[in-house]
Amino acid sequence: METKLTLKLNKKIIERAKEYASEKKISLSKVVETYLQSLTSEKKTDEFEISPFVKSLATGVKIPSDLDYKKEYGEYLMKKYK
Repeated sequence: METKLTLKLNKKIIERAKEYASEKKISLSKVVETYLQSLTSEKKTDEFEISPFVKSLATGVKIPSDLDYKKEYGEYLMKKYK
């Protein structure tokens, strides 16, 4: 069930948050919801907590475990400076 929430925030923070959401192609509401979900999640690990910002960067792309990142980066640089 979705419900409306009104927040009072600093105007500059709102502008930056809107820009961030736009760059990520998600709504500002979803950014706030994801952040609040991460804060209130019942699943806690003993190791360390991943910040909401880092969680928001997830793209869903699966990276192969055998990826040769040095080779990939080298190829990227070759193309970039060609």
